[in-house]
Amino acid sequence: MEVFLKTGRLILRRFTEDDVGHLFDLDGDPEVMRFLNGGKPVSRKEIAREYHKRFEGFGCWAAVEKFTGEFLGWFEFRPREGGNPGEVELGYRLRRSVWGKGYATEGSRALIQKGFTELGARRVVAQTMAVNLASRRVMEKSGLEHARTFHLEWEDPLPGTEHGEVEYALTKEDWERQDAARREQLPGKAGPVEQGFPDVP
Repeated sequence: MEVFLKTGRLILRRFTEDDVGHLFDLDGDPEVMRFLNGGKPVSRKEIAREYHKRFEGFGCWAAVEKFTGEFLGWFEFRPREGGNPGEVELGYRLRRSVWGKGYATEGSRALIQKGFTELGARRVVAQTMAVNLASRRVMEKSGLEHARTFHLEWEDPLPGTEHGEVEYALTKEDWERQDAARREQLPGKAGPVEQGFPDVP
């Protein structure tokens, strides 16, 4: 098992062929896909095809529970397409059964820390629909701040599209200030792991 990152409760590892079934179950949940495609089911054939395109070498890792090995979903952290040098995009999708347990915040904070301290990231960004309030809370609890609201044209717009998309961002300098403040408030306890916050896929 090729491990990319560990937190207090998570292991982020390289995907394997065995994960195709897990991904099929994940993307088959209409609530998980609500703000992505309106909750439509995704075929196993499409999952298998996208698995090879998306999850091999592009900075996307399976997220499993550290002590049980249970598949929870995935996290993505990769250079932003068309972005400036050092700009990295954060993404995540988790099973509905683990929403509200802080996993999205925990994994996001750990990736942000690794990005700024080890991977040369200068700015981290994340996007979602403006109406996806739960995902926006995860971004905020991960240290990102609202950068802009924008509108895109869609052939088949989802409910809420009229409110636009939002982008959240965090620079390395701002992260360093946040990290220093956390260390002052909780000496000896600062780090990427924080449990118990509401989160979504």
